[in-house]
Amino acid sequence: MKFIPLIIICSLFNVVTQAQNILISNNAAVSFFSSTILEDIEGKSSLGSSAINANTGDIIFKVPNTSFRFKKKLMQEHFNENYMESDKYPVSEFKGKLEKPIDVSKNGSYNVHVSGKLTVHGVTKDYRSVAEIVVNNGVATAKSVFKVKVADHNIKIPSLVFKNIAEIVEVRIQALYQPKK
Repeated sequence: MKFIPLIIICSLFNVVTQAQNILISNNAAVSFFSSTILEDIEGKSSLGSSAINANTGDIIFKVPNTSFRFKKKLMQEHFNENYMESDKYPVSEFKGKLEKPIDVSKNGSYNVHVSGKLTVHGVTKDYRSVAEIVVNNGVATAKSVFKVKVADHNIKIPSLVFKNIAEIVEVRIQALYQPKK
């Protein structure tokens, strides 16, 4: 009977330790850039949300498609109505894993491979990228850049504007993660 409280305390400590290794980002910056001879197009959002389980390396990242902003209002309308069909596909999402978990109890910089499934425009594809994660006093910042082929996600580009939009867009992510409370 004397060991039961000790077991309960150890179990609670384990749960608290695990919760401290969950990192949350609620205002992650996501942008994409398309460059052609005729026109550069950039969409930016600061409404990405993400979570990392530092113990397991599991990561999820979501961004509402309607949250992207463009220099020209018409670009934003075309993006949501014609290309992303945001009414039908409101969110783009990545579910994956850091190939090497990070230690949030130690300050440092980690270059980690991230692999998983990216769902854009209702189409899910496997992706692998590198992320730079810097831990400072339990807070982590993460940056990653990767390329997405528009056709891989069944996004149709009308022939009239085909030369205005690149076949491959560069996606940039930057997030500040806080420990889950």
